[in-house]
Amino acid sequence: MCKWKPPVVAGLCPDLAIGTAPPTLPPLPSAASVCLACFTLLLAAGTALGGCPPGGPPGGVGREPLRALAAAGGGNCSWTLERHTRSYNHLEGDVRLRRLYSANKFFLCIDKTGKVDGTRRKNYADSLMEIRSVSVGVVAIKSVSTGLYLAMSKKGTLFGSVKYNPSCKFKERIEENGYNTYASLRWKHGGRQMFVSLNGRGKPRRGHKARRRHPSTHFLPMLPS
Repeated sequence: MCKWKPPVVAGLCPDLAIGTAPPTLPPLPSAASVCLACFTLLLAAGTALGGCPPGGPPGGVGREPLRALAAAGGGNCSWTLERHTRSYNHLEGDVRLRRLYSANKFFLCIDKTGKVDGTRRKNYADSLMEIRSVSVGVVAIKSVSTGLYLAMSKKGTLFGSVKYNPSCKFKERIEENGYNTYASLRWKHGGRQMFVSLNGRGKPRRGHKARRRHPSTHFLPMLPS
């Protein structure tokens, strides 16, 4: 008997003729491999030009592939090895009007002669301070009524300065109890920080005698009433 074969349709590939199984297609590349291949091309182009590919690392590419690519290409792109450093420049110039109330229940004040003292009078004019951020975590404290800046000498003595200078910079830190401490940015004593401090009688203590844990160094910035 003669075995009938289906005719080949004109204009079509014989492999797609009626009665034949469709060919097996190769698997499509994954999205991750396509992204990595594109990034490799960008990195190669950036290295040839002496720079980094624009826009930072593409999404979906992990730190290890980036590290390997950077090592292979010899590039010096900072984002291949570490994150960008955050900028806090928007904090500079921030001004707050506050009264610094110590844990010893005194308000810090600066009189017109430059004397630093503590008072229990809540609305005393010389105790209203302008606290200005001069850099990240660093402030300048100025009496609103007298216009004098809080300053600390090399020996740890507090005084009011007519002009703003490096001795008027203090590192502001919020402690665990919610109070703030203010340490001189410029001066230290034996490698230890010197703090703004009022003793139990409201008198300023020498900076080298104060410690961060002492209640005399703890101040609560209070809104003026």
